Amino acid sequence: MNHHPPSHVGRALTVVLGVLPFTVVTLLVFKDWPPLRRLDESVVDRVAEYGQAHDGWVDLWQMLGTVILPWTMRAVVLVVAVYLWQRRARLLTIWLLVTVGAELGLVQATMHIFERPAPEQALVEVNSWSYVSGHATAAFVMAGALGVVLPSVRGWRRRFRLLVTLPAVAVVLLVSFDRIALNVRYVSDVIGGWALGLAILTATSIGFGLRPGLRRLRRRPKTEFDGMTVPPRAAVIVNPIKVGDGVAFRRKVTRALAVRGYDDPLWLETREDDAGNAMAKQAIENDSDLVLVAGGDGTVRVVCAALATTGIPVGVIPAGTGNLLARNLHIPLDLDDALERILDGRDRRIDLVKVHGDGLDTDHFAVMAGLGLDAAIITGAPPILKAQIGWTAYLVSAAKNINHPSVKVQITLDDEEPVERRVRTVVIGNVGMLQANIPLLPDARPDDGLIDVVVIAPRRVTQWPLVFWRVMTRTKRTEMYLERFTGRKVEVTAAVDVQRQLDGDGIGPGRSLTAEVEPGSLVVRVPKRR
Repeated sequence: MNHHPPSHVGRALTVVLGVLPFTVVTLLVFKDWPPLRRLDESVVDRVAEYGQAHDGWVDLWQMLGTVILPWTMRAVVLVVAVYLWQRRARLLTIWLLVTVGAELGLVQATMHIFERPAPEQALVEVNSWSYVSGHATAAFVMAGALGVVLPSVRGWRRRFRLLVTLPAVAVVLLVSFDRIALNVRYVSDVIGGWALGLAILTATSIGFGLRPGLRRLRRRPKTEFDGMTVPPRAAVIVNPIKVGDGVAFRRKVTRALAVRGYDDPLWLETREDDAGNAMAKQAIENDSDLVLVAGGDGTVRVVCAALATTGIPVGVIPAGTGNLLARNLHIPLDLDDALERILDGRDRRIDLVKVHGDGLDTDHFAVMAGLGLDAAIITGAPPILKAQIGWTAYLVSAAKNINHPSVKVQITLDDEEPVERRVRTVVIGNVGMLQANIPLLPDARPDDGLIDVVVIAPRRVTQWPLVFWRVMTRTKRTEMYLERFTGRKVEVTAAVDVQRQLDGDGIGPGRSLTAEVEPGSLVVRVPKRR
């Protein structure tokens, strides 16, 4: 076991650091520390003198004070909470509500405990105790809450976060200065309000596991570490070639996991000689609670095959050319969106398909295998072109292979009699959708315990438009150009060597492919049902 016990020392230290400023300020105020008292009195005298000579100054700040009330700041936080709830970020939503409630209650409690009178030279009427400034506390909590939440919200790029965070900080300063400019609060009241806001944010963040380095405890108990629970841990398997900005990717994934209470993830990179098999086994050996895999369809296939029957959920982060499994599981292609949907999603059991053939070791696929034209297109797409223009590189390869010769094949489904066809391609699928939402196998479901087969056999190039039309309209009519079959096992044997593929990876020419479904053998993390 490589799980780490929760750091009680670290948590206690963080609590102390968060609460200490408020404790110190409070002691200095009510012990009547001379430097702080002189600062308070000096500022009050200067503001009173200036305000009495400048009525417009008082009117300006009084008008501003009627707009930026504590309830205004709390309303902003509540609006953000509603937005997060709609985005299924339940943990952050509840944290925001608890934080706002704590701010409201503790401000009132602090005022009534210490009962510090407001400055006698107030420029407007005051009807509340002075310590602490509720305006300053509410503004600080609002800015701090947005600072915690925004990095975790999908779609909020850095520049947009700054557009919100900087104004939020400006509001804190503006609100605080308003209290001082009207002489309704001492400088120490405002500082105490900031310190109380920091203490509230620290306490609630620790309670919900939102602070860096401190993770929310998992709900299912472990027996290690003297019976204490330990945070879940994820392994992240990455194909570095497919992930563009590796540093930014790592930062986003780490942050998204931390916000949801995960321990520091185990990072594993694939190699040229290993697309993910050894990495998946290492994730298993480390008792990972979740495996995130970011790479092309080949990397995803290898990792899923290694994790079959382990019960460890696999979360597919789209990062390759095809991303077919992610597309068929309705995982968004945007990184931030995908992370949110996966980490806040549900576990679902799907089938894998065991496959073997001449010259091949026994393997598995999660999406599709093929023999003939489709494999020739995949094999013929130049890697450089795929890196530059993505999956549309396959269209270029398809144009080159449009006259790919037909081949005679024998197809055997389960225990039925074999059928013979002359085909351009045979595709065996566990799921049905291709890129651009092309429904090649419209009835295929990843958890139905069946595999679907499509046989495409136009005799001339001029018949391809008809085949494409039949595919796009999801026709169920069987005809010589397009046939579909369903079973639990299928054997395809060609009369001559033809190209073959598994989940978008060419596996070399051969004459046979045998596929057999393994129902429910893989657990995947998918978005929750809407």
